[in-house]
Amino acid sequence: MLFKNACIENSSVLRDIRVEDGKFAKIAENIEANPGEEVIDLGGKLLLPPFIESHVHLDTCLTAGDPVWNMSGTLFEGIECWSKRKDKLSKADVKERVNRAVRMQAANGVQFVRTHVDVTDPKLTAMEALIELREELKDFMEIQIVAFPQEGILSYPNGKQLMIDAVNMGADVVGAIPHFEFTREYSVESLNFAIELAAKNDKLVDVHCDEIDDEASRGLETVATRALELELFDKVTASHTTAMHSYNNAYVNRLMRLLKMSKINFVSNPLVNTHLQGRVDTYPKRRGVTRVKELTAEGINVSFGHDDIFDPWYPLGNGNMRDVVFMGLHVTQMMGYDDIMNSYNFITNNAARTLYLGDRYGIAEGRPASFVVMDAKNYYDALNYNSPVLMSYKNGKKIAEATPAVRTALF
Repeated sequence: MLFKNACIENSSVLRDIRVEDGKFAKIAENIEANPGEEVIDLGGKLLLPPFIESHVHLDTCLTAGDPVWNMSGTLFEGIECWSKRKDKLSKADVKERVNRAVRMQAANGVQFVRTHVDVTDPKLTAMEALIELREELKDFMEIQIVAFPQEGILSYPNGKQLMIDAVNMGADVVGAIPHFEFTREYSVESLNFAIELAAKNDKLVDVHCDEIDDEASRGLETVATRALELELFDKVTASHTTAMHSYNNAYVNRLMRLLKMSKINFVSNPLVNTHLQGRVDTYPKRRGVTRVKELTAEGINVSFGHDDIFDPWYPLGNGNMRDVVFMGLHVTQMMGYDDIMNSYNFITNNAARTLYLGDRYGIAEGRPASFVVMDAKNYYDALNYNSPVLMSYKNGKKIAEATPAVRTALF
């Protein structure tokens, strides 16, 4: 199969791509078609690596208002609502909802998902369901599973053992939630436990870190220090880090040195954190999104995530990563031309580093032929005009397509 005239990652030079045996066989200008070879002329359309969802909770998706709505819009009432919903979890329930959500994501060009799965459940129902789905959906969606202790490790009965059990079941990543633990001592102990558990079992780490407006919440320094000391480096991710929005600049200046030494990744969730944070403020109200612009300027890897899709923490969501990028650029004030043009990296190449995908990802000869084609000439236009993903190919196989809508003013 030969794709002609592709604008690869905003390049000013159009190139052709030959796909053979599910891999990129050749990428060059003006490739001659072989006899009988299928040829698709993209006519200068934008071709990108597939989109990556760096941070989402598939086990909670599509449950908003069931059994109650989060009326305050806070993180903590969301946790209370989810605690009530967990009472009627079943494998069938989880799998039915996740199957719907994954197809929404796939239709929007997503091919890789890191999902945080609540393990503060004595039965580990959702974990069992997601492990089964990871295998069932692997030809269409690669799913990484985080053992996520929604109600704490030290602050939830038998929390440590549930984390161990989840890892033994097959979780890919170890999580934590230090800002939800009862005490500062519990917070630090939970992080030490989680990171050491990951190191012992050769797992990645992704911590819900300081997702609060309290500038005294400083789990991030512990995460970065342990990543450095154990030499886990970019196997470790700090998600949310919204308290960093409220840190004083003198502290951040000192902290930045440690963050660069540790080489950890960051995930920002601009849709959900703009919605959840600043709820205790009158005016002025904080945006509550981490310092994406400053971290990026320091060469620290940052990716974007959706976080929630119609659940107790976020009453909207359709799996479209474009919305995440669009909001993220606004609230972080990254609206320069180059910022916008290159912002696809937050949900592609940067996210691939977060998920530790290595050479299994990216548009290069010899790698899996996984990519998306957008109805635009570059990502600036794709973002500005909300261009659809026309085609999504995974390992050389088309898994999603769309027909662009035609909008015409009748005057």
